[in-house]
Amino acid sequence: MAELRHATAAAAAATRASSSPAKRDAESSASSSPFAASSSSPRGGGGGDGKDGAPRSSAPLHQKYHLPSPLRSLLALEDPRSPSASAFYRILVAVVACLVVTALVSAPSVWSRINAPYLCRKDGIRLHCPRVNERESLWENPHAAAASWKPCAERRNLVPENETSGYIFIHAEGGLNQQRIAICNAVAIAKIMNATLILPVLKQDQIWKDQTKFEDIFDVDYFINYLKDDVRIVRDIPEWFTEKDELFTSIKRTVKNIPKYASAQFYIDNVLPRIKDKKIMSIKPFVDRLGYDNVPMEINRLRCRVNYHALKFLPEIEEMAEKLATRMRNRTGNVNPYMALHLRFEKGMVGLSFCDFAGTREEKAMMADYRQKQWPRRFKNGSHLWSLALEKRKEGRCPLEPGEIGIILRAMGYTKETQIYVASGQVYGGSNRMAPLRNMFPNLVTKEDLASKEEIEHFKKHVTSLAALDFLVCLKSDVFVMTHGGNFAKLIIGFRRYMGRHRLKSIKPDKGLMSKFFGDPYMPWATFVEDVMITHQTRTGLPESTFPHYDLWENPLTPCMCRA
Repeated sequence: MAELRHATAAAAAATRASSSPAKRDAESSASSSPFAASSSSPRGGGGGDGKDGAPRSSAPLHQKYHLPSPLRSLLALEDPRSPSASAFYRILVAVVACLVVTALVSAPSVWSRINAPYLCRKDGIRLHCPRVNERESLWENPHAAAASWKPCAERRNLVPENETSGYIFIHAEGGLNQQRIAICNAVAIAKIMNATLILPVLKQDQIWKDQTKFEDIFDVDYFINYLKDDVRIVRDIPEWFTEKDELFTSIKRTVKNIPKYASAQFYIDNVLPRIKDKKIMSIKPFVDRLGYDNVPMEINRLRCRVNYHALKFLPEIEEMAEKLATRMRNRTGNVNPYMALHLRFEKGMVGLSFCDFAGTREEKAMMADYRQKQWPRRFKNGSHLWSLALEKRKEGRCPLEPGEIGIILRAMGYTKETQIYVASGQVYGGSNRMAPLRNMFPNLVTKEDLASKEEIEHFKKHVTSLAALDFLVCLKSDVFVMTHGGNFAKLIIGFRRYMGRHRLKSIKPDKGLMSKFFGDPYMPWATFVEDVMITHQTRTGLPESTFPHYDLWENPLTPCMCRA
């Protein structure tokens, strides 16, 4: 019995010793090293044998490796009811909840970005572009900026001379708008030389092939009467002059080799003496033969007076244009603003640009043949045209295709409900080329769609009459958009600026920037929209400060407008 009591007491003492804090700390320290745990594990323990016959350690994971208490709690190695474990669980639950909420909120945006096209998705000949919300500033410039200038070319600071130095006679060449500029310049040089102007002849152009006379388009009586205090203008060659056939055939009666954008002094020194000598002279050729910044301010103001006040279309043309504009605004039964789009993509313009455009091999071969026939010197053998075309597109010197201008307009925020009047000749490529634009903007019409056959037939006698209708409808539009340069576009923009219609936008797309965008297949639509909006904030037709060699017809600010 004594032995039994002694054994029992010894066992109890051993148990107390093994559960002491010092003993536990020592064992925990020893087990923190893998090597120590392996060497101190008793043989014969459970867990199976290793390759060397030694039994594997059966120590728990938290005894093999020292883990932070929160992580041990997460792995169910520590009581989750402990203070450190409960705090960690609260933090973990909060983080997971935040991640779940963020994922739910951003999921639609991420999904739309994944599925949205970079620009526009092409489906055959159609383009499908993402919708952009319509903005409040789509149709108007800021009122403060637009109302700061007013026209003042009507002021007459010039006093006509009593006697004339002679007569001048010109042929106004080109299309309607080139002819308009020539007429304005003719009045200006007549004033510079104190000469009498014979009513200009509208010369038949190779492209237009039109025999229109001045009186078929413009109100002659109004023209002469309005300018009577500035220059003398007569309807025809004086009766006393018997050599009428020689005016454009005889070298004796023709002034040639006038430099482009000649100064006022050049005319006084080189042309006026011949007029005084011969009494009547013709000037040939007469396209851009008078500069802008090398003539007196009064002469530039006179040119504005001719362009914006004296040159009026015939009443029947004005009335028909007003009908077309009214019908554009009332096509849906409600009064809506409308956009006028000057789409310069005729075969002649495409060929003359020497740019490369999308198309089949057959189309490209036919265009190459056309260019070689029309412009053999520029075409040469065609080997240099590819690099030239790429360079011109980067520099923004290529006409925008119908689909390209459609993408730009959609990026600006114009919706498919926008009413668009198209001023254009026969578009190169026909309906297939127009399909992408028409698909994005189905409310797209021409003057032939708005007018009846009987109404339009009367104006088909003269091609320039049809051009005059386009000119006036574009002038009256709420937004005017050009796709390429030219006299038509710059005269419209200048006219809207001068007459106070610059409050309504005249958009001049940045074609060079657009070419970079169209050449980047990885540009997201949202980035494209943002860049289009930023780039075109200052390209909306507000009057701009002039600079040397500026174009008077597009920006008449300095000589012809005054602070309001």
